[in-house]
Amino acid sequence: MISVITAVRNAAETIADTLTSVASQTYPQVEHIVIDGNSNDNTMEVVDRFGPNVPKVISEPDSGIYEAMNKGIQHAEGEIIGTLNADDIYAHDHVLETVAKVFASQRVESCYADLVYVDRQDLSRIVRYWKSRPFKPGLFARGWIPAHPTFFVRRSVYRRYGGFDLQYALQSDFELAMRFLEVHRISATYIPEIFVKMRLGGATNKSIKNIVKGNLESYRACRFHGLQIYAVPFFVNKFLSRLPQFLRRPHGSDVDVI
Repeated sequence: MISVITAVRNAAETIADTLTSVASQTYPQVEHIVIDGNSNDNTMEVVDRFGPNVPKVISEPDSGIYEAMNKGIQHAEGEIIGTLNADDIYAHDHVLETVAKVFASQRVESCYADLVYVDRQDLSRIVRYWKSRPFKPGLFARGWIPAHPTFFVRRSVYRRYGGFDLQYALQSDFELAMRFLEVHRISATYIPEIFVKMRLGGATNKSIKNIVKGNLESYRACRFHGLQIYAVPFFVNKFLSRLPQFLRRPHGSDVDVI
């Protein structure tokens, strides 16, 4: 079984798209877990309409998205765990089926794929294309990270190495992926396919202040885990590595699935 965790707070306008996206997956053994941070709009009314398609729902105050994801991990029963934000959708109905096929090999401990950022109102308009690559040691020191909504990990990995570190308010996903891939060297399979459409407007990129704070957090995480990095080259490489995402566009078979 695959557990998909959606952390949400006050996303009544978009959560239905996310829930429909998971419910429409062709893979039958899916446990969708919604962790709501005590929304004060009608988010929970929307969630309730999906009934048995969302078998686990927790609604209570939390400190933010990463604490919510940790709650989801604690309640997950699937052998494989992924996350899908309340603004995001899967790019097609066969994403989880593809993930299940990859994890059919017991040697696989994680997998990840590509992601596109889309206009908040027009999900067909691609603004940014996050084309990833196979992992190699040293990539995190250059600011690389797999697109987290495409990152699926065996539950046993979370048991061994822990969940999201809440001291990183904006870059805990960077720290977690680095801890798993760079530090503990779990096996990772890159799938060169678009898995997720992400609406623009995430917490990290919503202001210059958050962008700066997020970059400082990722640098601090690298230093904490003993990566040999220097601040200026790290920040420059991190910035330059993202520029092609605004220029590149999907083509060929990639376009067919989104």
